[in-house]
Amino acid sequence: MTANGSAVAPTTAAPSAAADGRSLGERIVGTAVGDRIYVAVITGLALCVPLLLVVLFWEVARAGWPALRLFGFGFFTSNTWDPVQHHFGAGAAIFGTIVTSIIALVVATPLALGVAIFLAEYAPRWLRQPVGFLVDLLAAIPSVVYGLWGIFVLVPLLRQHVMPFLRDTLHLGATPFFSGPTYGPSMLAAGLILAIMVLPYISSVSREVLLAVPRSQREAALALGATRSEMIRKAVVPYAKSGIIGGMILGLGRAIGETMAVTMLIGNTHDISASLFAPGYTMASLIANEFSEASDDLHLAALMAVGFALLVITLLVNALARWLVWRVGRDAIARIK
Repeated sequence: MTANGSAVAPTTAAPSAAADGRSLGERIVGTAVGDRIYVAVITGLALCVPLLLVVLFWEVARAGWPALRLFGFGFFTSNTWDPVQHHFGAGAAIFGTIVTSIIALVVATPLALGVAIFLAEYAPRWLRQPVGFLVDLLAAIPSVVYGLWGIFVLVPLLRQHVMPFLRDTLHLGATPFFSGPTYGPSMLAAGLILAIMVLPYISSVSREVLLAVPRSQREAALALGATRSEMIRKAVVPYAKSGIIGGMILGLGRAIGETMAVTMLIGNTHDISASLFAPGYTMASLIANEFSEASDDLHLAALMAVGFALLVITLLVNALARWLVWRVGRDAIARIK
C-alpha cells in the first residue's frame, strides 16, 4: 500500500548471476547448440597456433639430432664445415650471426630512438602520421630488394669510400676490427643492411611506449623547472626504458633470423675473423645456401641442427621482448588506476 491507500503491483527482482549459479560468460554464451559449436571451433583454432609451434620445434629437433649426437657440444664451437670429410661445426655461423646482429643494433637503435622521440614529443599532429607511416613502410619492403640495393649501392659505397676512410684516413686499420682488404661483401655490409631492416621495429615499439607514458609524468618534470629536452631525457625515456629495451630485443630477433639480404651481402665464408671487413656466414644464410645442395643425411642433419639452434635463440629473444613490452603496458595501466 502507498501513502494514499492505492495498491502497488508486486515486482520481481531480476535474477542475479549468483541466483542461477552461472557465470557472466556462461549467461552471455547461452546454451544453444550453435553457441557451443562456435566456442569449440574458435577454441580449436586458437590452440592450433601453439600446437603448430610445438610440432615445428619437435620436427626440427628430431631432424637435427643425428648431428648433435655425433658431434656433441663441439658442433656449436667448431668452425670447420667440410661436407666431403663429414665434419660439421656451426661456430663460424653463430659468430657471424652475433656480430652482424650487434652491428645492426648499434647502428639502428640511436636512429630508431631519435625517430620515436621526434614522433612522440616534437612532431606536429599533421606530420606525425605520414612520417610514422613511411618509417613503418621500411618493414614491408621485401628482403631481396634490400639485398639488391645492398649489392648495387651499399657494397660499392663501402668498398670505395667508407672502408678506406675507416682503415687509412682514421688509421683504424691498426686495430684488428678494421684491418684487411676491402672487398665490399662483409660482416659490416650485412650488419648495416640489417640495421635498416630492424629500424622500423625498434622505432614502432619505442614510439608506442613513449606515447603510453602518462601526461602527469611530463607535467611533473616541467613543473619542477625542467626544459623540454630535460623532461624527455630524465622523465619520459627512463619511464619507458623497459619498453624501449623490449623493442631493441624484438629488433634483435628480427636481425638474427634475416636470410636473403644477409646471404647476398655477407660473403658466405666459413671463417671467424675479428675484422668487420672480412666475409663471414650467419646461421640463416648457411641454411639458405646449402640446404638444396645437402649431399647426404649427415649434411642435412647438420643444417637442421643449425636451424634448431636458430629457432631456440629466436624464440627466447622474442619471448623476452614481448614480456618487457607487456610489463611496460601493465605498469602504465596500474599507475592510471
